Amino acid sequence: MSFLSRSTLLFANILVLGLTGAAYGQASKTGATEYPDSRVDLYAGYAYIHPMNSDIHYFEYQPVMNPNVTMSFSAYFTHHIGAQIEGAYFSGNAEHAGYDTANGVKCFDASCDQIIYTAEAGPIVRYPLGRFVPFAHTLFGGARANGPVNQPLKWGFGATGGAGVDYILPFLNQHFALRLIQADFYYSNINYGPLILPLGLSGDTGIITAYKLSAGLDLRAGGFAPKVPVQLGCSVSPVSVFAGDPMQVDGTTLGTHPKLKQVYTWTSNGGTIVGKGLNPTIDTKGMSPGEYIIHGHMAEGNKPNQQASCEAPFTVRGYDPPTIACTATPNVAISGTEISISTSGGSPQNRPLTYSYAATAGEVTSNGPTAKLVTAGLNPGLITINCNVVDDLGKSAKTTTTVQLKAAPAPVVPSTQTMCSLSFDHDKRRPVRVDNQASACLDDVAIALNQQSDARLVIVGNFEAPETNVAAAERAMNARLYLTQQKGIDPSRIELRVGDGTGKSATDTLVPAGAIFNEVGTHRFNESAVEQHGQAYGRGTSAKKTPRRGAGAAPVVTPGQAPVSSAPTL
Repeated sequence: MSFLSRSTLLFANILVLGLTGAAYGQASKTGATEYPDSRVDLYAGYAYIHPMNSDIHYFEYQPVMNPNVTMSFSAYFTHHIGAQIEGAYFSGNAEHAGYDTANGVKCFDASCDQIIYTAEAGPIVRYPLGRFVPFAHTLFGGARANGPVNQPLKWGFGATGGAGVDYILPFLNQHFALRLIQADFYYSNINYGPLILPLGLSGDTGIITAYKLSAGLDLRAGGFAPKVPVQLGCSVSPVSVFAGDPMQVDGTTLGTHPKLKQVYTWTSNGGTIVGKGLNPTIDTKGMSPGEYIIHGHMAEGNKPNQQASCEAPFTVRGYDPPTIACTATPNVAISGTEISISTSGGSPQNRPLTYSYAATAGEVTSNGPTAKLVTAGLNPGLITINCNVVDDLGKSAKTTTTVQLKAAPAPVVPSTQTMCSLSFDHDKRRPVRVDNQASACLDDVAIALNQQSDARLVIVGNFEAPETNVAAAERAMNARLYLTQQKGIDPSRIELRVGDGTGKSATDTLVPAGAIFNEVGTHRFNESAVEQHGQAYGRGTSAKKTPRRGAGAAPVVTPGQAPVSSAPTL
């Protein structure tokens, strides 16, 4: 193993030691009770030493490679401070040690094997952190070692200083600990006598500075009696409950002796204590609401400083009543509407709940937090609904909600819609023909009929003296022909009528489903009695021509209607 490798191993172990101390630096100081401090530690373990910059003139001390041993005895006066005696033995083959390049001198015999004995003593300080026990020591005494070139074994001054950490093993009553690492700096100074020439063959002073690492097993014995009386603390969790809920007693101790048995006694002015030791429970079933106190006593002997007591208050609360909120949907409605009632009930302690309802009018059917109010046959007015909830302990809550009933509105009768009018004044020779201007109007009428498929159309033809109502009938019929033949409107949706002598025109009225056309001065006529003349409408489409009626033909009227003018027909 090279010098660099050994140095890396040393510093890696020192880093582990530092991280261990940091990780457990926040450990509870009550660890002294759980992991008792020993009075005496006897340690034995494997050791490794690595001399650095250590020589006698040109010859260097070499690292010791063979397994070696370190033993120590530590006696503690307090929990933290003690004295330590340590001895160590190191040996190794130094076959390549002591080579003088200038003179070509090498080691000649077995005396060149590196041997080091140490016997030192000094103070030791420890700081227990639970199972981990970091320590540091400084030791002074003697060191016996041979030199690198024919120097015999000889005693001189030696000193060791460093730190380490033990881990208390969790068995055999924690009498054993594993020394994870002990890292030391070692120094020795040995005078081998006058220097004998040639240079470096014998004599002179050998100084060794080295890193020393060790790990092994530590036997722990003895212990410390408590210096202060034992202490007992207690609390109840949770501090406030409802009758029937469990409660946990949390007891804590300080200063107890690890080898003595602690006996705990618990009493209370209410409830039943269940269990023993530091953490019994309290059965609160059937307890009345109020303030209570639990008393605890601990004894590990008959002496006053071996006994302690504590007490802790707790509260049993009464159950809170439930809460309730209630809404009606809709809250304004027409008589006969079914109203939904939604109720939100809650128990702070999650007790089972039962719901009920009552109303000033109508019938309520319920299913837990939902209900329905039937309003069929009720008169308009305000209805109040009472919503109630009760838990299994009889505690209740109630609230109300209201519904305003209104009378059903009168049915809405659709109204007729007056569309554009057709004028027949432009063509004097063909006064009943639908021209292009009139057909544009009828195009809009066709769009309206297609958009309102359940509506019908009333076309009223008008005439102007000396015309008769026969001309008015022709105008209405020609307009219908345009809508049915050019726009595909169902003829059954068009009703034809004739009006009075107000002018050469025709009016279009859209009649939605349910609406009534009752324009005064118009009446239906007998279409079979009307003789149509010429072209019905423009755009190149001609109506069927029929023979002209002679003068004096009977007026065109619907049976039961007033007769029209007897003027000659067109």
